[in-house]
Amino acid sequence: MDWDSLTFSFTPTDMMYVATCKLGEDWQPGELQPFAEISISPAAGVLNYGQGIFEGMKAQRSVNGGIVLFRPERNAERFAKGAERLGMPPVPASMFLDAIEAAVGSNARWVPPTGKGALYVRPVLWGTGEILGVAPAPEYTFIVYVCPVGPYFKGGMHPISLKVSDEFHRATPGGSGGVKAIGNYAPGMMPSKGAKTEGFAEIIYLDSTEHRYIEEVGAANFFCVKDGVIHTPMLTGTILPGITRASIIDLARERGYEVIERKVPIKEVLEADEAFCAGTAAVISPIGTICHGDVCTIYCNNELGPVTKELYDALTDIQLQAAPDEFGWVRAVPVPEISAE
Repeated sequence: MDWDSLTFSFTPTDMMYVATCKLGEDWQPGELQPFAEISISPAAGVLNYGQGIFEGMKAQRSVNGGIVLFRPERNAERFAKGAERLGMPPVPASMFLDAIEAAVGSNARWVPPTGKGALYVRPVLWGTGEILGVAPAPEYTFIVYVCPVGPYFKGGMHPISLKVSDEFHRATPGGSGGVKAIGNYAPGMMPSKGAKTEGFAEIIYLDSTEHRYIEEVGAANFFCVKDGVIHTPMLTGTILPGITRASIIDLARERGYEVIERKVPIKEVLEADEAFCAGTAAVISPIGTICHGDVCTIYCNNELGPVTKELYDALTDIQLQAAPDEFGWVRAVPVPEISAE
């Protein structure tokens, strides 16, 4: 692999983890299989009614040479809650973690060197049983596959420009906006593409009720800083409870910052000192410009805001074991020894 040329795109690797479960039965441990295409019925619940969820995680090569995961227990918890919301049998946390470690360990050669990228881990749960009629599928498939990736946004750790949408909304109260459901993402592709054709990196969604509060940045959580205080949209069921989001809040408070989770008006965002978005794929991406209609606020050009940089450095140092992990967030992945035969 040319690690320096990695982008955030798909590359097939060696192995994947696969398990199946019938509705009403308990999950049994799956097995590793060579990465390959799968067979699925045209009547599968996931294809007809969108009964599916996924997670996004990263395995990275630490400064000590080992392979580590970041807070995978939180992904297991969110995965289970998402399954329940969509009427699917939740995968037990112990099985989820074993599957992640098995998929990563069996594809260890695809983990980039430290600082060159990460091995993106994609657990998925689909209703693969045949069903005609809006009801839970009779059978489910749990798969974990992995892929080496580079930066999510082109240019890496550089300020991005965002456009606020007044026309499109990501989720509504009482819906599935707080779940990492597969159906939440296709509706955002067209608005995102439109923003990119105008020169923006991504779109910002406002709430669907009052059309004045920040919700999410495409597929990432939002933060802004004003007079040293960090503000982020509160969890009301319409935005994803990001693991990186939760980690930034804990890390910032531990370092003495006041962090306020509330409804954040776009008007206040345009008057903030700094802004950034956060997620597993993006980690922390500084926001250089936000445009809302004819109003554009420039937070920074090529330089990073001091709070953004401090939190980025602190978070990535923990993830790569370059700093003490006082929170207990990092989990080492056991890598099987390869026979010399």
